Amino acid sequence: MPTLKRIAISVGDLNGVGFEIILKAHNTIKQLCNPLYCINYTMAHQAANLLHTQIPNDFQIFNVSGEFVIEAGKVSAQSGQYSYDSFIAAVELAKNNHVDAIVTLPIHKEAWMMAGIHYVGHTDALRDIFQSDAIMMLGCNKLYVALYTEHIPLREVAKYIQIDPLVSFLLQLHQTTEHTPIAVLGLNPHAGDHGVLGNEERFIEAAIQRANETLGQEVFIGPIVPDIAFTPHFRERYSMIAAMYHDQGLAPLKALYFDEGINISLGLPIIRTSVDHGTAFDIAYQNKASLLSYNNAISAAITFNMRKKGAF
Repeated sequence: MPTLKRIAISVGDLNGVGFEIILKAHNTIKQLCNPLYCINYTMAHQAANLLHTQIPNDFQIFNVSGEFVIEAGKVSAQSGQYSYDSFIAAVELAKNNHVDAIVTLPIHKEAWMMAGIHYVGHTDALRDIFQSDAIMMLGCNKLYVALYTEHIPLREVAKYIQIDPLVSFLLQLHQTTEHTPIAVLGLNPHAGDHGVLGNEERFIEAAIQRANETLGQEVFIGPIVPDIAFTPHFRERYSMIAAMYHDQGLAPLKALYFDEGINISLGLPIIRTSVDHGTAFDIAYQNKASLLSYNNAISAAITFNMRKKGAF
């Protein structure tokens, strides 16, 4: 029987649902991998007490120092700092090859800001740490959506639609996923209607053409009219979509596959997956959190590790 992969798990914001998910899923997850939880026993026991349960005997931790009083559903600098420290601990474990992959539980962006952390999220931090143009891809086996732009104001998106960076994005997406075909969305309603509603699509079309010529095959299709891209008929043909901005891709994706979706960071020297939901402060420590996204994130981390090492 092959050795189970070692996966470091950052606990996310302890004022949210992350630790509940960890505890409830532990018996299932340990059958898939050897989980190493980035937390200390004091904080772990405090969270378990709030959930009226106990830490399992086989619960392996990598000690992350720091203590504060957990307040369910509260945005705080202390919880933000601890979630960041847990994340960095997991990253360092992966960088030093002590684990095969990392899985991250949800952080709260405002809590990071309150703690003085200048990153807007995990992917932004990973880009800086590894000096890499990581791609944020979310979804499930039924449909994945990769984001060309992410956490920027909507009014700024159009100026990012340029040929060279789009080509680089498309080629990296294909290289890291080996997926084909990939549908590329237009930016404007009706994909611009041949310039009537905007002309950014001419850059998208040129980028698609150049990327396909570079690959010597028609991998990328588009620009596709965004309002049809998530319809049942279209999803039968394309299981991966490149969206131009955050809500263009994620609003319909989450409407379709919210509970089972995951987040994958592509183009990094380490493997990182995550749940595709937030801290859910409104249900924190009420034993209501869903485990499906977390279980899928663990499975994806294992799959991508095997792919990276040429196991299949």
